[in-house]
Amino acid sequence: MERITVILNDKNRGEIQLFFDENKAGKMDISVSGNLLTVYHTEVDEIYNGRGFAKVLLDKLVSYAKENNMKIVPLCPYVHAQFKRHPEEFEEIWYKR
Repeated sequence: MERITVILNDKNRGEIQLFFDENKAGKMDISVSGNLLTVYHTEVDEIYNGRGFAKVLLDKLVSYAKENNMKIVPLCPYVHAQFKRHPEEFEEIWYKR
């Protein structure tokens, strides 16, 4: 059973956390400033490799941004690669400087 939570501290920095069977399986390090959501790093525990958990985290990142009318700054190499690979899918939420 998967569970995903978005945790932000009082400085608007935090994580998108993915739990599988109550174990933390992966996370994305994020921060929020105004209407910009910056993602710095994506990490999935190696015992969960091959299960598509990085994509699950990405999907939550995108839905969270859309729900909160935010644009994503993809500093994370994984997220940036996905945005470049599928630009049409992420066009409306991709912040390009």
